[in-house]
Amino acid sequence: MKFQFSFLAAAAVALVSTAAAADSAWTSDFEAARKQAAAEHKDLLIDFTGSDWCVWCIKLRKEVFEQAPFEAGVKDKFVLVELDYPKDKTRVTEAVAAQNAVLLKRYPIKGYPTVLLCDPEGKPFAATGYQPGGPEKYLSQLDELLGKKAARDKALAAAGEKQGAEKAQALIAALEGLGLDEAMLTANYADTAAAIKQADPEDTTGYAKKEKSEKAFADFMAKLGEARGKGDLDAAMKVVEETLAAGVLQGEYRQQVYGHQAGTLASSGKKDEAIEVLKKAVAESPDGPRTKELAEFITILEREKAGLPPVKKEEAGK
Repeated sequence: MKFQFSFLAAAAVALVSTAAAADSAWTSDFEAARKQAAAEHKDLLIDFTGSDWCVWCIKLRKEVFEQAPFEAGVKDKFVLVELDYPKDKTRVTEAVAAQNAVLLKRYPIKGYPTVLLCDPEGKPFAATGYQPGGPEKYLSQLDELLGKKAARDKALAAAGEKQGAEKAQALIAALEGLGLDEAMLTANYADTAAAIKQADPEDTTGYAKKEKSEKAFADFMAKLGEARGKGDLDAAMKVVEETLAAGVLQGEYRQQVYGHQAGTLASSGKKDEAIEVLKKAVAESPDGPRTKELAEFITILEREKAGLPPVKKEEAGK
């Protein structure tokens, strides 16, 4: 998927990059940075930040990005891009804000700060965030993460020499080696996903089935978020019930849907019903990564019903 901007919008972004970027090696113009990276054979280092509200973003900039050793250490390797999402909307122009909103769809980050390392095409190959230790330690980490790009390219090239399900498995392993979450991979490696499904049309790897489940869950979360954003609990419950009835999501994904159903019930005071749903969620995937959390939610609700105080953290860990 290509993310393009009109000529005028791109020109506006270029002319009105943030003042901070104008005074340093950083730019807020993504397309210009991508072209520069391609021309200079560098990679992109993209900082997703909230410059006026995110404490860790501010610490990262002061402790690392604004330090001379950092700029010296990255100048021959990266083009630096700052994508700012401030509360004070006057900190970025309308053109930059519009660009950044589009880029959040291509790069569905989970929090701030997120620092993505991308090749000149804009494909991410590693992610990090705030790390203590100053610029020297950060530079060392970046050098390690650069190795993920070389490993990716080598793995993809090796996969290209294989056939059928073996090729599909090799391509899957190449993507998994990046350590990026599924949403980030889906948004940026559609070509590799297509190659996997073409090589394995019978889906012996289970990749296509998993992809379908991930999309269904993402659609569920979007609809649920819209209902919750309106404060409409009835609509939220309807979204949950329709998703469960469809039967597309199984295992961990279905477990998470039950968890959201329980949360909606609990928030409307229906603790008994919430507990019963949570028990279904635990049974759905007893060894799932969220099972412990869901079981703890049951304990919380049962104690609230009994009028008991919350379990202290040190007691919960016993």
